[in-house]
Amino acid sequence: MYLIGLTGGIASGKSTVSNYLKELGAKIIDGDIIARAVVVPEQPAWKAIVETFGNEILLADLSLNRLKLGEIVFNNKKAKELLENIISPYIAAEINRQLNSFKKVKNIIVVLDLPLLYENNWDKITDENWVVFVEQDIQIKRLCDRNNFTIEQALSRINNQLPLFEKAGKANVVINNNFDIENTKQQVLANWQEVKKRIKTNERE
Repeated sequence: MYLIGLTGGIASGKSTVSNYLKELGAKIIDGDIIARAVVVPEQPAWKAIVETFGNEILLADLSLNRLKLGEIVFNNKKAKELLENIISPYIAAEINRQLNSFKKVKNIIVVLDLPLLYENNWDKITDENWVVFVEQDIQIKRLCDRNNFTIEQALSRINNQLPLFEKAGKANVVINNNFDIENTKQQVLANWQEVKKRIKTNERE
């Protein structure tokens, strides 16, 4: 197994890159999907969140009101830490379960697609790390268009993550997503082919 860490910022286009890597043949461990799965109603993490934040963060079907919970945690550092401390162990357990299922498979490239790759030190276990980079004004526009956020709401969410330029500075590969999707795909394909070449070279040595 060859493990690539993939991260970016909110509305940076990380999902677009992840989906294209899947098309190219990568196996994806999707942190966003895992994070949603561990908080479905009656799961242990869901129960702990409700106990901590109250029933007012629930929708009629008992699922989490993500907009309401987001407003709480993105404006309160202590609340954000509380939420992360609740869900992080459950997310980590599922990531490790999926990683273990791939570990003995030869000639496989796995992408660990995580928003908090660096913040939670997952970058330490990968073979290399990719960051999807976009300028902040584009992030803001995408968030406002996609989520109907105000500029202040968009900035609140952006500022709650490690700055993208810092992530880019730590990365082995930076995908510049400031342009159109075809440009982004060309960058992804070129770097994917480089990874496959390196793997073949290592196998021959």
